[in-house]
Amino acid sequence: MIIGGRVYQSEVKPKEKRVKQESGKAKNKEAGDASPVQEAEVFKMAANIPGRNRAIFLLTYEELLERRLGRYEHVTSLRPLQLVSRLSLDVTIVDHSPITDLQVLPLRNGRTSSGANTKLKTPAKPEPPVTTMIKKEKNVCKITFSPNIVQQAKITTNGLLGEFVIRYDVQRDMGIGDIQVLNGHFVHYFAPKDLPVVPKNVVFVIDTSASMLGTKIRQTKDALFTILRDLRPGDRFNFISFSNKIKVWQPNRLVPVTPLNVRDAKKFIYTLATTGGTNIDGGIQTGSSLLREYLSGPDASPNSVSLLIFLTDGRPTVGEVQSAAILGNTRTAVQEKFCIFTIGLGNDVDYRLLERMSLENCGMMRRISEDADAGAMLKGFYDEIGTPLLSDIRINYTQDSVQYVTQQLFTNYFNGSEIVIAGKLTNQSAESLHVQVTASNNDRNIILETDVPLRQRQIETEKHVQAATVAMAEGAKLLGSITDDFVERVWGFLSVKEGLRSRLRSQTSKEREEHIQQATNLSLTYHFLSPVTNLVVEKPEVLADNTMAPTPTIAPAPTIAPGAGETMSADNDLPGDTEDGKPGRPTSSVSNSIGKVQRRPAKKSITVSKTSADGDPHFVVEFPLSKLTVCFNINGEPGHVLRLVSDHKYSGVTVNGKLIGAPAPPGSHKQQRTYFSTITIVVDRPKRAYIEVTPKKVILDGRDRMVLPCHSTVSVDSGVLSVSITGKSNVTVTVGGNISFVILLHQYKNPAPYQRDHLGFYIGQSKGLSHSCHGLLGQFLYEEVGVAELPADGDAKPSSVLKVKDRAVPVVQKSRRIYSGTQSVDCWFARNNAAKLIDGQYEDYLMSHMFDTGDWPHGTNRV
Repeated sequence: MIIGGRVYQSEVKPKEKRVKQESGKAKNKEAGDASPVQEAEVFKMAANIPGRNRAIFLLTYEELLERRLGRYEHVTSLRPLQLVSRLSLDVTIVDHSPITDLQVLPLRNGRTSSGANTKLKTPAKPEPPVTTMIKKEKNVCKITFSPNIVQQAKITTNGLLGEFVIRYDVQRDMGIGDIQVLNGHFVHYFAPKDLPVVPKNVVFVIDTSASMLGTKIRQTKDALFTILRDLRPGDRFNFISFSNKIKVWQPNRLVPVTPLNVRDAKKFIYTLATTGGTNIDGGIQTGSSLLREYLSGPDASPNSVSLLIFLTDGRPTVGEVQSAAILGNTRTAVQEKFCIFTIGLGNDVDYRLLERMSLENCGMMRRISEDADAGAMLKGFYDEIGTPLLSDIRINYTQDSVQYVTQQLFTNYFNGSEIVIAGKLTNQSAESLHVQVTASNNDRNIILETDVPLRQRQIETEKHVQAATVAMAEGAKLLGSITDDFVERVWGFLSVKEGLRSRLRSQTSKEREEHIQQATNLSLTYHFLSPVTNLVVEKPEVLADNTMAPTPTIAPAPTIAPGAGETMSADNDLPGDTEDGKPGRPTSSVSNSIGKVQRRPAKKSITVSKTSADGDPHFVVEFPLSKLTVCFNINGEPGHVLRLVSDHKYSGVTVNGKLIGAPAPPGSHKQQRTYFSTITIVVDRPKRAYIEVTPKKVILDGRDRMVLPCHSTVSVDSGVLSVSITGKSNVTVTVGGNISFVILLHQYKNPAPYQRDHLGFYIGQSKGLSHSCHGLLGQFLYEEVGVAELPADGDAKPSSVLKVKDRAVPVVQKSRRIYSGTQSVDCWFARNNAAKLIDGQYEDYLMSHMFDTGDWPHGTNRV
């Protein structure tokens, strides 16, 4: 949230820690919770906005779109709750395969799942919402929807426009599927088609308790009538109803699909009456017994697929009511011979029980909310699983070439769906990866295998990433490095899901805790909001006079050193979060953006020279042409503002640093120490802007004034200046494309009396600074120097002098620690507060204030 010029950044934190810290939580922070409340995945966040303040909310998310019924479906909720003067939605789909079957549906009201069948609600060729513009090319599709206030009013007057739904698929090649390779990870999409349908054995177990009375049972019956018409010759089926009592349509058998059996089944469904309680265990046990006995009998086809579809709208109230016992009974009854698919209808359902029941028995669970069209969604869910094409699918990769591969064994593959697997490559230099898919289809076994050229796939994937970045236009600036590592993030996402599934299946508390820890660690690494994490948002505090409180103090953190060596990354070590994790399919995202704010810096390395002012402050100057490094100290006074870089007349850049005092450590010969507490970078071209950096915050004054906390990782481009903050580590400021500065954040968790949070200033790239540049550091950027040895005078040792400009400066050899102590540099040290080394005197570099851009006092930047 950007309110009143301040940025309030969210953080993903472990859910357990939130519980422990509840009582001590800062009053201006709120944990938004996406954990299931009655298992409905809802995230809510509210903020007070003081009057006459501009507020911008930036929400960026990733979603792995599931392919259902042969298509992907992307849904955007448009519910501003009022008519608004400007409303615009832009969706860009990019894929390396041609985009097919693109549909923009009429605005959809009510909460319906992507699996819902909406054929009855929409015409055969539904018209897109008014003002929708579609620009479709082979691999790129752009859709815009921008109704004015009058057009919105024709749809609704209360601002509840509904859901903007886009459906599409991509052209697929036969074989083992699509494999993408990027940065040491791979993702495999497997979606075969044109295979013969495998016969299925299906038992429907339907709740007829008293709570199903009315709309629920009517819609369920309508859906079952439709499902009966879709059963195929060769299928076997049966119906069971449960409440206090269990009723079986055809006891002790599964019947074939014949006109007579279908007619009798319709009669059974028609006469279902709602009464009594909910005996979930009884319904499951009866259905399982029917399927198990049929499969052990002589009529069962060896390659058929067996399903139990279970629907309820309540919790167990009759018979066994303990979830653990019901799950144990179910496992015993199923014996891994078939899969259970569960459907929860309404708000009074134990969704955790249904989810565990389906996950433990190779099935899936669907939620149907209270206000949804239950009939359409039940039919839609059946359509997803009603056409099995393969069973017992196993996907293998070259042994010793991959590791940490997500789920590789799948019980069934249903027509129109997709299997997604991801993993890490152990040998990135390997030429190829052997992929083998084995499965059963009807009456035969299938083996598909091929060698995937890894380097070629890496190049293709990089090309697709670039195409997505270009196609996304303004949105691409938000993508940052997410597209660069989307394959790894798909792996992380699937691994989190796998850990959460394993948690539900775990039999001991130790197993459960291990899976929770794994899922939590991955969620934190990739900034995923999951059932084991919370999103904590710092909220603006509004005072009684309707003004905003000062920015809250952020607790100092330990110093985090950048990497050793001469290259510092503008990125942190952890993959980040936000926009589109995949070019087009199947990861998609929507952002309500303000332009160029990113959750994290782009993944690029910035070469940092040794030329710097860090520590007490100790100055280091690198002379690349002379292959020499010179160092000196400046013993200033607390409160002094020093000119570090002065190029106001030419590139328009000025850098000033303010000193803060601290007592000297015990035993030191110094009276006091000084450090830089604030660095300002002022730019006057093409228009004035500045960045002010302290160990706690960064103030950016460009197109908008923003206050960014240094504990978060964020990147902002103001047009003139851009800043990338690596939380608690460093700040990179870039001016144009050829000037950059890196400011290290030195923070102490428990500072000693002589320690102060302070900054280190390093020149990253100086090509854009002119040859007339000046300042304590700037004056040396284009100089050549040399060291000469003076002959010994009597018994004295030979001495060394540094020749700079036309001056000879006495120097001695020293060693200095730079980059937060991660690197040692040998240098020629100039004594006496850099007398003779620097142009003029110390006083010439004192500025009247932090934003002083005055010229070098001698009139030019040269002596």
